[in-house]
Amino acid sequence: MDLSGRTVGYDELRTLKMLALAGALGGESKVSCSGLAGKLDASTQTASRRLQRLDEEGLVEREIVSDGQWVSITSEGEALLQREYAHYQRIFESQVGVTLTGALTSGMNEGGHYITLPGYMRQFTEKLGYEPFAGTLNVDLDAESVRERARMDALDPTVIEGWEDEERTYGPAYCYPATVEFDAGTYDQAHVIAPERTHHGDDQLEVIAPDKLREQFDADDGDTITIHVHE
Repeated sequence: MDLSGRTVGYDELRTLKMLALAGALGGESKVSCSGLAGKLDASTQTASRRLQRLDEEGLVEREIVSDGQWVSITSEGEALLQREYAHYQRIFESQVGVTLTGALTSGMNEGGHYITLPGYMRQFTEKLGYEPFAGTLNVDLDAESVRERARMDALDPTVIEGWEDEERTYGPAYCYPATVEFDAGTYDQAHVIAPERTHHGDDQLEVIAPDKLREQFDADDGDTITIHVHE
């Protein structure tokens, strides 16, 4: 299982789940290798090795004390669990997706430039079924949505292939169908776009659509927006 270049096995993933159930997600949990071993039905040495591996991969942080260790799951570890949750959602639930909330913000006007490039626009038209408005809707996600965004990795996006011209190479992007909710109404024909190369952090989301959504819904910076990302 890959996580931004890190690779952990299912044994480590199971250990991470046990730590989350013990309270290590969102806080610290006092753990002993013998106690963890009992929950994993493994030896104390095996439990110790798994904790060490999770620590080495940046998925947990540990503080060793005389009678055990305090363990907390990092944001990278939580992202891995969020993706695992999304996979189970695909198995057991009819509605697959994630709902994200944030505030509308102004971008740096780069999205419009890249969207209108012919190598991208041709693929948008062919694969999404529409020609996007020349600009992206930019959203600053709230803290909970930043954590839950990792569930998008379990969805199957439409891939916009990378391409090149005489001057440079352009990277691929991934488009996820989305329904966008404003106070003034709902818009169904949108996509969250996630370029492979981006200056945005995980707290920022970009949305494309055939229409200029700001004007259609009279939306301004700071307005709350909800994005239902689905397959």
